[in-house]
Amino acid sequence: MSAQPPITPDGRYILVRGRLWRATNPTLPKAKREKFVKALMDARRAIRDAKPGSAAMASARRAVEHAKGGLGERGPVWWRDDARDYNRFLARNTPYAEWAAALA
Repeated sequence: MSAQPPITPDGRYILVRGRLWRATNPTLPKAKREKFVKALMDARRAIRDAKPGSAAMASARRAVEHAKGGLGERGPVWWRDDARDYNRFLARNTPYAEWAAALA
């Protein structure tokens, strides 16, 4: 297994190849988190096995979105302080730029 990606100091994002991706909601109960992680892995396997453009592919992609939403990685943000969401932004274009640059 590869090393875990860096997590922003506030725990909201992981950094992958210079881009911020929303982290899983850390307040999710363990059982709920495990349920959504299992659903996500099942959906990713279904994508791998589906034919491009098929109904199975569309269904699997919806399942990924549902699982990611349940984990807090997509949809409404899980934090409550009205801070802007920088999901999918290049870190260098966000308030996390200095933090990300220090990792390099």
